[in-house]
Amino acid sequence: MLSEVHLASRLGKMQGASPLAGRKIIPLSFGVWDVHLEFKLTVPFPELRVLYVSALGMHTEVACHAWQAAIAQPVFTIDQVTLSVVPGSEVASGSNLTLRCEARVSHSLPQPLSHTFSFLQDDQLVYAENISASVVEHTLSPARVSNSGHYQCLVRIYNKSKSSNSKAVRVTGLQTPMLMVKSDIIPEGEDIMATCSALEETGSLIFYFYEDNQEVKRVISNSNSVTTTLAMQKLTDVYLHCVYMIKLHPNAGLSNKSNMVKVVVQGLDVITPFISISPKINVVEGDRVQITCQVHYSSDLELFLTKGNTVLRKSFTTFTYSLTVRAEDSGEYVCKAEKGSVQKTAAHPLHITELYRRPILEMSPPEVFEGERFSLSCSSAVKAPERIKKTDIRYILLKEDRRISAIPSYEDTASLVNNGRYFCLANAKGVNKTSLPVLLKAKVPVSTPRIHAVDNVILGRPFKVSCEAKNGTFPITYTLLKGRIPVAERTVVEASDQAIFIITSISYPEEIYSFTCQAYNRGPSFIKTSEVLGAPVTVPVSRPVLEPQEVTVTEGSDLVLICKVQHGSNPITFTWYHNKIPLPLSRQEIQSSVGRHVVHAIQRDQRGDYYCEASNYAAETKRSYAARVGGLVNLSVEVVEPATNQFPSPSLLATRPPLVRKPSRPKSGDPMRMSLTLDIEDNTALN
Repeated sequence: MLSEVHLASRLGKMQGASPLAGRKIIPLSFGVWDVHLEFKLTVPFPELRVLYVSALGMHTEVACHAWQAAIAQPVFTIDQVTLSVVPGSEVASGSNLTLRCEARVSHSLPQPLSHTFSFLQDDQLVYAENISASVVEHTLSPARVSNSGHYQCLVRIYNKSKSSNSKAVRVTGLQTPMLMVKSDIIPEGEDIMATCSALEETGSLIFYFYEDNQEVKRVISNSNSVTTTLAMQKLTDVYLHCVYMIKLHPNAGLSNKSNMVKVVVQGLDVITPFISISPKINVVEGDRVQITCQVHYSSDLELFLTKGNTVLRKSFTTFTYSLTVRAEDSGEYVCKAEKGSVQKTAAHPLHITELYRRPILEMSPPEVFEGERFSLSCSSAVKAPERIKKTDIRYILLKEDRRISAIPSYEDTASLVNNGRYFCLANAKGVNKTSLPVLLKAKVPVSTPRIHAVDNVILGRPFKVSCEAKNGTFPITYTLLKGRIPVAERTVVEASDQAIFIITSISYPEEIYSFTCQAYNRGPSFIKTSEVLGAPVTVPVSRPVLEPQEVTVTEGSDLVLICKVQHGSNPITFTWYHNKIPLPLSRQEIQSSVGRHVVHAIQRDQRGDYYCEASNYAAETKRSYAARVGGLVNLSVEVVEPATNQFPSPSLLATRPPLVRKPSRPKSGDPMRMSLTLDIEDNTALN
């Protein structure tokens, strides 16, 4: 692209531009001295920022401004970009490999256009060049495995670009690495400083270090050499070697093994300690014992005396540890000498005979309830009769940290304030021993239980009852009784549990009072019995009976329907129906066994079957037999029995209204009458 460049200088007699490395230099020549000189120049590149000119042998910076000339951009097209690999796509490591990129461009200018060539390996830029030539070569010399991959060439001219086809390049063969160590003779416990190198390789490498053909370490490095430390765990001569692989090309595999390096590890037996114990035998509790930890080499050394995982003493030279022994001090004592990571040990066992046994504290009885007496006694056995007698042992009884007795026995009454942990402390010849604790937690006798119904009690149906004592130590055994006969038993072991009993049914309400429950937790008060179960009993309603107040009603007069139940707990809900449809406002809940509903001003179209239903909290609805209201053609009023294929039971006959017969002819002037008959139906299925 052509640009017009404007330069301004305060120097005169400009003879030409200085050739500065890496810059685009435009030769200029002027023969005029002037304090302020301006000139314009058209150049074949788009940007110019700083220009250095020579005037009288001095270099002076000149302000330069560039802007786009008002001319058209050249017309061009990138026809093709071709990438080739010489000598081929697969070469051996160490060979020369050349990537050749050629661009074919058609354009409208007489001179070549400037191209930007970019070489990509696995989509990563590895080389770029800006040149007007149509061919660019990039040589990999020597080629290594890390140069393997897929290559492309990208050519860009102004705002257009085109890529070549992708070429797979495979470089085979890895260099054999070289292993070196800082020293091939090291003292026991020191680390080896090892360096593994593959100086001709490139890329990120993974180095593997082996000790006697066992991998001991791997290190990732961005260079072709790595130095690391190897910890020596064996007190023998070891043989080391290393290999490597290219991190981004694991398919190339591992390199050949490096040279083998022998490392001699010198032992540090000189720091091995000695341990001695005095006295060695016939040691009894209370004796004074000296343990000596000795070492001849003391330079840069740590010395420890341990028993189990406990460090008893630490020093930097020979020392003696003294203690008054107890039976629990028996065991193996170890003297450890450490220099760096090297440790040498010496051990000696110590057996200590008990002076007397650990005291035993016993409580009688082992379980006690509040208000009961209990006793504590402490005793021990002599194990070294040549040292002490049984009478030499003195005892103290403690409750928590408070002394309660200076003799080995104690008595008291169990109560809340006496609950706690009791100990026995024994002493003989300066040796103190404490018994295991005895925990006293006086049990609480069970209180009188309470029995109650868990849910509603309905006559003839199963229901649940709960028996619960407010106080009492678990476990508590509850027994359900009917009369004086046990019928069920439950044992409760924790507060979240409950004693729930299921009673299959009762036959009459007063039977509820025959149930009681008992509670027992083996306390001194023995068994406690509850009051009788006093839950309310809901009696389901019996089949209701519908009784009209009048057998015969006159059209326009009121029809009074009375619904009765023989038994059932209040409140009772009555509902009246006409031809199976509830009568408006007929539902009523009342504290009575008799319900009453009025059909006002009955009309001829209100003939049909009437019945009632009754229910209560037993949630069981019972339906009466139907009463039929009908008119006679000859205007006679008569109550008749409905035709039926079944004979009514005697109980139904007892509850039917009596048959009433009226004159068959109405009196002169009487209004039209309707007859009301009681139609007894078998509605057993509805009940």
